[in-house]
Amino acid sequence: MPTSTTFPSIAYSPAILSLFPQLNSRALLAQGIDQAGDPADHIAALQVRADQRLQESDEAAFPEIQAWRRALSTMGLRPTQYRCAAEALLRRRRKEGDSPALHPLIDLCNAASLAFAIPVAVFDLDRVAGAMTIRPAQGNERFERFDGGLEHPEPGEVVFVDASARAHSRRWTHRQSGYSAIRRQTTTALIVMEALHETAGADLTALTAELARAIAAMWRGATVTGTILAGAITR
Repeated sequence: MPTSTTFPSIAYSPAILSLFPQLNSRALLAQGIDQAGDPADHIAALQVRADQRLQESDEAAFPEIQAWRRALSTMGLRPTQYRCAAEALLRRRRKEGDSPALHPLIDLCNAASLAFAIPVAVFDLDRVAGAMTIRPAQGNERFERFDGGLEHPEPGEVVFVDASARAHSRRWTHRQSGYSAIRRQTTTALIVMEALHETAGADLTALTAELARAIAAMWRGATVTGTILAGAITR
């Protein structure tokens, strides 16, 4: 059995909640994961749903993606240059098909992001120092790329930042840090799902439940707990 971990402190700054009152967000804490989980059946079902939507229209027409494009524009970013993670995944699937396998949990969350057109961020909680805040950057935060290089976010861009001033994302849902990415040694993961479209509450409720069921099925000894970060629960 995994050692129990208290749900981590993670919250939005008042500035973000004021600028995006329509924001809905959920988080899951998954404990007891490893590389041995088999997500194949779950991924196949989720990809079928994504492919069905992509056959009807490309991802730019999805209301979930349009809402993120408006948010990026509000932040002064070009939405076609800095796509949210869900749009980037959908675009890659439409153009290239299957993506290479990375880790069972990452592969599952990417497939769920495809099916729901909602960004899903996954962090190795042991690589996060203290409380996590989603807020405008001050410019002194440290962001480590997947190649190990360091960057400093632009002042004002939205980042996930921990108590050590380490940024775990850039431009909100555009790019995640390699420092806290899921890896072979990961046993505890924080999963954050965010949406801004009209039916975000209901869609996030469904997404959270689907991921929790899949994780529990893939890792029989795992524990999964959830919380609401922003927005009211909608069924």
